[in-house]
Amino acid sequence: MALKYCLTIKKPTLRQVAHIMPFFYIAEALLNEKGLQFKEHGSVIGAYGKEYAKTKLLDPKFHRWLRIGFDTRLVSDYQVDTNIEAAIVSDMIKQAREFLEAAQEYLDKQKRG
Repeated sequence: MALKYCLTIKKPTLRQVAHIMPFFYIAEALLNEKGLQFKEHGSVIGAYGKEYAKTKLLDPKFHRWLRIGFDTRLVSDYQVDTNIEAAIVSDMIKQAREFLEAAQEYLDKQKRG
């Protein structure tokens, strides 16, 4: 839902994208399917890497994008002038869409057994 909202904004700012990007929530949902829950972003990122990237259950690029997305969010939160180009924001949206689709395919495949 957050991704769909983000896609309706004609020129989203980095702050808008970073705060509603579903990278973290996708990873959290996938971990939850394995009975794993964490309270800190860093723990979610590390566990996702261990459970999905290292095992190649999902493409390791999603773990890299998750880390970059989190770092970008920190920059947008704590630096006054982030000066990040619209093309980077656009790429983040495309990456989030791809991650979401891959996660959904993975979960669907798991349900089918």
